[in-house]
Amino acid sequence: MPPIRALSRGGVALAAAVLVVSPPALQPVVRAQSAASPATTALGRQSFVAAAVRRAGPAVVTIDTERTVASQAGAGGGSRGLLSDPLFRQFFGLPQMSTPPAQRTERGQGSGFVFQADGLVLTNAHVVERSDRVTVGFQNGQRLEGKVVGIDPITDLAVVRLVGGGAWPVAPLGNSDGLQVGDWAIAVGNPFGLDHTVTLGIISSLNRNATKLGITDKRLDLIQTDAAINPGNSGGPLLNAEGEVVGINTLVRSGPGAGLGFAIPINRARAIAQQLVASGKVSHPMIGVGLDMVRTDQGSVAAGALIAGVQPGGPAERGGLRKGDVIVAVAGKSVSSPADVITAVEAAGVGRPLLIGVTRAGAAQEFQVVPQDLVLPRSR
Repeated sequence: MPPIRALSRGGVALAAAVLVVSPPALQPVVRAQSAASPATTALGRQSFVAAAVRRAGPAVVTIDTERTVASQAGAGGGSRGLLSDPLFRQFFGLPQMSTPPAQRTERGQGSGFVFQADGLVLTNAHVVERSDRVTVGFQNGQRLEGKVVGIDPITDLAVVRLVGGGAWPVAPLGNSDGLQVGDWAIAVGNPFGLDHTVTLGIISSLNRNATKLGITDKRLDLIQTDAAINPGNSGGPLLNAEGEVVGINTLVRSGPGAGLGFAIPINRARAIAQQLVASGKVSHPMIGVGLDMVRTDQGSVAAGALIAGVQPGGPAERGGLRKGDVIVAVAGKSVSSPADVITAVEAAGVGRPLLIGVTRAGAAQEFQVVPQDLVLPRSR
C-alpha cells in the first residue's frame, strides 16, 4: 500500500520524477529512428510501378505499319476531276482517258510485346491488318522488320514474328482469371507516338461483353480499367503489380465518360496466339443465336441465357431452338449467363454435337445442336 499512499500524497512530485527520468531512456530509440529515416525515405522512393515496368518494359515494342492504297488521280474535284469522269467525256463526245490509279501510303502505329523468346510479338489485329510493311521498334532503339504470322479479327488479336535472330526480352505472362476488381493495373505502350509511356490505375470491372459496348463483330469479354489508354496504346500490355501481363490494351471510351479503357484478358489471348502460331487462323464455334440476360418480372437478373434471336438456317434453328427459349445447361453443365454459354460452345469445338438444355413455356427440354465455324463478312 505505500506506493498508493505516496501517489496520493505527492502525486505531482512523482509525475515530475517520471518526466525527468523518461527522456534519457527514450533517447537511444529516438536516435535509432533518426538514423534509419534516410534509408526509409530512400526505400519509399522505390515505386512498385517502376519495378513492374523494369520487369516487362524491355519487351514492349512500337509497331509501325505501312500500306499502299490506290486512289484515282484527279478524283479531288474541280475541272480535272470532271474531265476525267467517263460519263462526262462520253456525253460531250470526248475520247476516254486511260488514267492509271495513283498510289498513296498510309501509315499507322500501335504497340505490342514479345511473348516468346523466338521473337513472337502479340498485338491487336487492327494494328497490323492489311499492312504491306511492319516495323518493330524496341526500347533500346533497335528496329527490325516484322512478318504477320496470323490475324484473328473476331478477337482483335494478331501475332508478328521478328525477322532475324537475337536474344529478345520476353514479357512474363500472368493469370487473368485471378484478377479482382480493385487490383492495380499498369498500361504500357506508345500513345500518340510517345514511346514507352506508363500509366497507372486499377481494374475497374471484369467480363465486360463487347456487344454491350456496341461492338457487334467481336467475341470478347474485356477487362475494364481506368489506367489511361489512348490511340497508339493498342496492342500494348496491361500489367499487374508484379509486372506480369494480364491483358492487351485494345479499346478506349472517349468523350463524356472518358477514363474507361478495355483490355483483352491474357488467358484468352494466349489461347488465340497458340492457334495463330500453329495454323495462322483461329476457329470460333457458334450455334447462331443472339443471347441476353434472363430477368424476372421484378427486373432482377436470373440464371440462364435468354435466346433473343435465332439465325435463319443456323445450327440452333436446325437443332430446334427458338427465340424466347432460356438456355439453362450446355453439355450437361448449368449455365448462369450468356458468357457461360459462349464459353461452353467454344470448348465443344466445331462439328461436335452439343446437348443444350432449355426451358420453354415453363417446361424443360433438351436439343442437340452441332456448332459451326463463325465466319465474318470480309471488310472492304
